[in-house]
Amino acid sequence: MIENQSSIKSGSNILVRKASGVEEPFEKYKLERSLRNAGADDGLVQEIAKNIGEWITSGLTTKKIYSRAFSLLRKKETGVAIRYKLKQAIMELGPSGYPFEDFIGHLFDKQGYEVKVGQILEGHCVTHEMDVIATENKNQHLVECKYGSDQGKQISVQVPLYVRSRVNDIIKKRQESPEYEGFSFSGWVVTNTRFSADALQYGKCSELHLLGWDYPYGNGLKDLIERLKIYPITILSQLTKDEKQTLLNKGIVICLQLFNNQEILDSLELSKTKYIALEKEIKDICS
Repeated sequence: MIENQSSIKSGSNILVRKASGVEEPFEKYKLERSLRNAGADDGLVQEIAKNIGEWITSGLTTKKIYSRAFSLLRKKETGVAIRYKLKQAIMELGPSGYPFEDFIGHLFDKQGYEVKVGQILEGHCVTHEMDVIATENKNQHLVECKYGSDQGKQISVQVPLYVRSRVNDIIKKRQESPEYEGFSFSGWVVTNTRFSADALQYGKCSELHLLGWDYPYGNGLKDLIERLKIYPITILSQLTKDEKQTLLNKGIVICLQLFNNQEILDSLELSKTKYIALEKEIKDICS
């Protein structure tokens, strides 16, 4: 009995349910990795992982597990805890999906690209709306954004099939134009959710770049956000839902925009106490 209890504590026999409904063994290292990525030091990581390990039982959802971890983290490190809730914050960039397109534009901009969002482009056969165009020197990325409000949703193979044909039509037209002489072009599908196995296989085969929440491994959307410190304003706990929506409607989608121009907050008419708390929260996230 003691041996079995030890096995349960280690997490090897614990089955947890993902947002998609699929059950998988609880992997302690994944929890620890997510805490470290948020900025928690090793001591705090081990403290929270130990607490979760002693509390967890089979059948719990990953959402509930990470919610508990967030609560424990918030008691110790507020700034770190805020970054930990990144996935939910990205989900709140809806429901229209347009703020997500702007967000991806900022992600490319931070990497040194000249970015245009929501452009109508001439194709060889028909016109197309392209969510993001990112250009560096003579390399141009044509990006289709697929925002999802459901964490368990997957992007099916039909999406990259459709995007590949649209991108090809645009590329064919641009290759005929002297303006784009010497340019190389690539197509992208970016989502805050995940791709189906067929979608991933088609993306590789057709040389279409796919960027999902955790794909490619180690260089997915989550990894890029944390590496570049491009956090959405929806991650801010000091703003109400309505206040966040007001900012989104004005094209303010990332915390860095507020960090670099805090006068934007004046339009919200916050109390002095709340303004100071929000200012500190923004600095904690962006610094």
